Order: sequence, then C-alpha cells, then structure tokens
Amino acid sequence: MGIFLPNLLVIGGVLILPWVLMLFNYAWWRPKRLERALKKQGIHGPPYKLLAGNIIDDFRALKEAHTKPMGRSHQILPRVAPFHLQTVKNYGKTSVTWFGTTPRVNIMDPELIREVLSNKFGHFAKQKQTAFVKQLVSGLVSHEGEKWAKHRRIINPAFHVEKLKRMLPAFSASCSELISKWEQWVGSEESRELDLSPELQALTGDVISRTGFGSSYKEGRRIFQLLTEQGELVIQAIQKAYILLSVFFPMKDNLRRKEIDREIRAIVRSMIEKREKAMKTGEASNDDLLSLLMESNSKESQEQGNSKSMSIEEVIEECRLFYLAGQETTSSLLTWTMILLSMHPSWQERAREEVLQVFGKNKPDFDGLSHLKIVTMILHEVLRLYPPAILLNRRTYKRMQLGGITLPAGVELSLPILLIHHDPKLWGEDADEFNPERFSRGVSKATNNQVSFFPFGWGPRICIGQNFALVESKLALAMILQHFSFELSPSYVHAPYTVITLRPQHGAQLILHKL
Repeated sequence: MGIFLPNLLVIGGVLILPWVLMLFNYAWWRPKRLERALKKQGIHGPPYKLLAGNIIDDFRALKEAHTKPMGRSHQILPRVAPFHLQTVKNYGKTSVTWFGTTPRVNIMDPELIREVLSNKFGHFAKQKQTAFVKQLVSGLVSHEGEKWAKHRRIINPAFHVEKLKRMLPAFSASCSELISKWEQWVGSEESRELDLSPELQALTGDVISRTGFGSSYKEGRRIFQLLTEQGELVIQAIQKAYILLSVFFPMKDNLRRKEIDREIRAIVRSMIEKREKAMKTGEASNDDLLSLLMESNSKESQEQGNSKSMSIEEVIEECRLFYLAGQETTSSLLTWTMILLSMHPSWQERAREEVLQVFGKNKPDFDGLSHLKIVTMILHEVLRLYPPAILLNRRTYKRMQLGGITLPAGVELSLPILLIHHDPKLWGEDADEFNPERFSRGVSKATNNQVSFFPFGWGPRICIGQNFALVESKLALAMILQHFSFELSPSYVHAPYTVITLRPQHGAQLILHKL
C-alpha cells in the first residue's frame, strides 16, 4: 500500500499536468506573449488582468457613467463607451484593450478600416461567437467563407428593390395602425405625453412580422418577448464569462437561456412547417421574406443539389436573425430620430414641409420616398450620432500585416463605430452636434470617400437589410410627420445606453400634438 499510493499520485500528476499547462497557457502565457508582441510595435493599452482582462474595468466605468446626468447633449461617448474613450485618450487611436484573454486592437484610421472590411482575401474573419451569444443571434452575420457566400446568395433575392416595393403595403398598414392608435389615444386633448420607445418597438415588430412572416405582431409577440429577455441574459453572461465559471454550470440564468432558445426554435419551426404545407398546396403568398427565402432555397436545392441549400436548422437561424435585426435596428433609428427632431424643432419643420410637399396628406408611395432628401439627410445624421451598433469586431486567424502593423494570430480588431462617427478629425469641430446639412450632397461627399460612416457595416458584408430599414424608417417618419408634431417631455432624461442596440435607458417621453 505504501508503494501503491505514490504511484497513484505520480499517475494523477502526469494526467493533470497537461491540463494545468493548457490553463496556464490560456490564462497567462499566451495573453502576455501577445501583449509583448503588440507593445514592441508601439501598441499600448491597459495591462492584461488574469482571465477577466479589462472586462471588469469596462463595466465598472459604465456603471459609474450611468450614475451621472449628462444633459441633452450629443456628446454621448463618456456615457456609452467611457472605458474605450479613456483608452484612446491615454494610449492613442491604435491602442489595445483586453476582452477576457483576447486582445482587441482599436482601428480608427479610415484607410485601415477599408482594408479590414473589404476583406478581399478573407484574411479578417468575424469574431468567434460564444455559445450564449449564438443563443441570441446566429445565421448570416456569424458565417464565414463558403457558408456565408451560400447563405448570402440564397437570401439576397428577398431584399431586392422590387421585392421591397411589394412589401410597402405591409409597411404602410403597420404605420397606419400606429397613427390611428395614437390619434385615439390623444383624443380630444389635442396633445398628450407618450413613451415612444415601446411604441416604436411594437411598430417595427409588427412590420417584420407582416413582411417577414405574413403574421400580425400579436402572433409574433412571443418571439420578441423571448429575444428581449435573451438579450438581457446574454449581456449578463458576457459580464460574468471571464470572471466566474458560472456560465459553464447549470445555474438559473444558463438554464433559462437554453429554455428560451428551444422555445424560439419551436415557434419558428412551426411557422416554417406551416409555410411549407401552404407552398405545396399553392396557398402561400410569395410577398413575405420567409416565402421568398424558402423559394430561393428550394431553387438552390434544385439547381445545385441539397448539399448546396440551407437545412431547416439554418433557415430557423436566418428567421430568428430577421426578427432580431428587423426590430432592433429600425426601432433604435426611429426612436432617436424622433428624440433628435424634438430637440431640434427647426429640422422637424423642414422635414414636415418636405413630406407635405411630396405627398400632401396622401399615403407615401415607394417612388416618392426616394425624393425625401431632407428626411434622408436627417436619418443619416441620426445614424452618425446614434448608430444602432457601437462597434464591429474582426479577428486574425494567422499572422497579418495591416498598414505598418504586424498582427499575430488570435488578435481581435475593434472598429469603434461610435468613436469614429464622433471623431472631430474626421467630421470637424461640430462632430458632436446635430447637423444633417453635412449630408446634403450625399454620404460620399460628407465622408470625403473615406470609410468613416458605416452604421450598417461596409464592404461585402454590409448589412443585407440596410435598404429595408431605411425604407421602413422613411415611411414611418413621413406618416408620423403628416399627422403629428412632437416635443420632448419635461420628464425625458437623455441617457443613451447599449442593450443589443443603442437605446434611451429611461424611455423616450415625448408630447404628441395632433395636426
């Protein structure tokens, strides 16, 4: 027994040692090696901290920033991205922060951004998604290489301009219902306070339900509720992921995320199965995104074989992405647009005059929307100041050259959209001011043909739903301007913050006046 026990200890030590070395390499040796490699090239930042990196510092800075009033200013960087802003101030625009054990190098030079996002040779890949982020969103936005190309090819036909024209009646029906609801709600009082944030989320949810799946918002409401809850749980998981190992164990939040994932899949699967049956009997409309997607996928299967088409699980992922992106991006844009037009009433009046000149009191049509120059300028300026997503990430999978920098494999590139959109060197001294006039000659003139404005991304992976979101936003804003004027309520607190997209933390309380 005296000899046997030491032998067991030796065997145990031999078995455990590789795991210990792997953990040491993951948690300390590899991050420190990458840190040294970046420092040699003059890329500095806050020091790496074991496992958590700078995540704790980042969330501590956010928590502190959210306790401070900021007034009704568009200088939102100190509140929305305080840690990132301070890093750039302390270490320069090409600096590094740590997301757990992974270094993130900030890229703010428009020429380098162009190189990263053009991605001609596939050298800069999308950021790897953790398991709990995939429970929120997957599909086209997360794929690479041939799989991305296949999905993009199959989905593209659903977003052609001609298809968007056919969807305009669905857009218009949702907006008309919203206008009628508000008119009844205001009643004979002529004006009334309303929190627009949930109202516009409901509108964009209704639009994506009608145009995406041919159903009403009420039928799709459960998916939106689940996605909102999932978003909050994912944010919490990101905060904990590199601090605690709780995300890997069957704790309450983890179980709930999996439960939500299963329920969303079941709902969407049921919708797809019903649509398949309707298509076989010739009863399905081909004007909604789901039908167009399934039609395109079927055509791909017939022409290229089943292996080249999307599986049922992949269709489910794309449908979930329709729901999330279709609601979140457009509701964020519309909410901030109405807030900013309340802050700047002269631009609200200019926009209304243009809408009445083009449409009068008639319902807007597709061709007329393209003549709304002032409305387009306003939407672009809102997207500049309050982009739905505040950053994009890419990663290197091998040693790469970018400008004069050599990036080791395993480095993430952070393209901080919000910081770039507010950069005085790119936009002038009025970068933090609302000035739609800067877009009077279009985006290319406003940016001097630089990649300094990319609220929907840029290059081959630009958001496939960009035109969908802009058409929907123009139509909704035009119809609201035809029927109401609006101003900020005294109860409104200007407090932008990020949960999936950039939102007003305490709501968007406006006073509506019937015209």
